[in-house]
Amino acid sequence: MKHKIALYGAGNVGATTAQWLAQKELGDIVLFDINESLAEGKALDLMQAGPAAGFDCSILGSDNPDIIADADVVVVSAGVPRRKNPQTGKYPGRDELIKINQAVIEQASAHIKNLAPDAIVIMVTNPIEAMCHVVKQITGFPSERIIGQAGALDTTRYKTFIAMELGVSVKDVNGMVIGGHGDAMVPLPTHTTISGIPVLELIHEDRLEQIIHRTTHGGGEIVSLLGYSSYYAPAAATALTVESILRDQRRLIPSAVLTHGEYGYNDLFIGLPAILGKNGVEAIVELNLTDKEKMKLQHSVESVKDVVNLLGY
Repeated sequence: MKHKIALYGAGNVGATTAQWLAQKELGDIVLFDINESLAEGKALDLMQAGPAAGFDCSILGSDNPDIIADADVVVVSAGVPRRKNPQTGKYPGRDELIKINQAVIEQASAHIKNLAPDAIVIMVTNPIEAMCHVVKQITGFPSERIIGQAGALDTTRYKTFIAMELGVSVKDVNGMVIGGHGDAMVPLPTHTTISGIPVLELIHEDRLEQIIHRTTHGGGEIVSLLGYSSYYAPAAATALTVESILRDQRRLIPSAVLTHGEYGYNDLFIGLPAILGKNGVEAIVELNLTDKEKMKLQHSVESVKDVVNLLGY
């Protein structure tokens, strides 16, 4: 029996995620979006790409949320992205963004609870950690079935910049980014290697700090260039996450997961190394961190708490 994957939101991230998923042939795909005919049009366009691109799966779209019924995985990207106001040149404030998206995700969560009660939820809408708390609050799903796609994206940016610096294949770069999905994220140089060679043997610490700074501001760099949020890399990272779950690959992917004492934190969604398999979060891996890394993680956690507290739950 084929898996069913639902994309709740058919904007740039949702539609591009559907494309990556179709290419991986992970199952049948449905797209939902409140904008009339948008999801249906994108789904039809993408399905017609199958013969040329070499994938074969059903892809449907609708503005009726019933289309997500009985999905095995629901990827949520609905909401307001980071977008510059063309009149003021400014970005929406944190309080404004979180309140808008909280209302959107509360509605999405109610639909998921009623229509796909056994689904694993992959959250992509920002602020990701806070939105994971919204899903938990509304659905009551077990924490292993609520996963924020954050660290997978941050890590792929980190690996890209290191590969660019060294002129090596991105396939040979292994690294990890934990913490909150934002400027306070925590790349881990002590756990970064290139084909087993510690990165600090190949890149001077000062230069690596510059690369880390670019990583932590990677999303903002794209917004400054495009005027709106990135979508190719977030979608690819999301598809990677979905693939690990549906194929039970048990890959170790940094993800926003609910803590139960790991790293000394409780009851907070935070980006940590997680093994993802058929049940969702199979395990959270605790790494040995340096004092500097622990301090950065603590700072990141406090930033996440400040945002989560704005939910009012």
